[in-house]
Amino acid sequence: MKIIKQTELNQEQKRQLFDLWNHEYPEKLSYQTVEDLEKYLENLREQTHYLLMNERGRLEGWAIIFTREKERWFAIIIPEKLHGKGVGTRMLNELKKSEKELNGWVIDHNLDIKTDRSFYKSPIEFYKKNNFKVISETRLELQIMSAVKIKWRNNNKEKRTE
Repeated sequence: MKIIKQTELNQEQKRQLFDLWNHEYPEKLSYQTVEDLEKYLENLREQTHYLLMNERGRLEGWAIIFTREKERWFAIIIPEKLHGKGVGTRMLNELKKSEKELNGWVIDHNLDIKTDRSFYKSPIEFYKKNNFKVISETRLELQIMSAVKIKWRNNNKEKRTE
């Protein structure tokens, strides 16, 4: 599988993202139509999409970086069938290459139901393993989602030569 970086999605990519989103995220976060997903995406500033494509050119995973309130934010979807295989870490590493900092919301419980009636498994431990800090005092409490803020900072210091 390869990762493709682009600033816009075509209609077929949006349709495949719609299917991925609604299959992998909790049912309360699902979209009714592709147009509803498009409206969400249209409101995000300075977008960069990362598409995980299989050998047949189908979307297997997706991530986005965007700007919100002068901070760089991200969202990512890796299908459950690919969990534990290094794919998510590979995607995050691609995002980190072009950013000094990334912020996100992560559901930190296992109580939400997906559209297939299975439980959504919180990815919080995955983010901790990938050097994200949990900002436990900053929470998002909405009717459709309860989440905690996570943050990654590039702490690599430039080496000085003397």
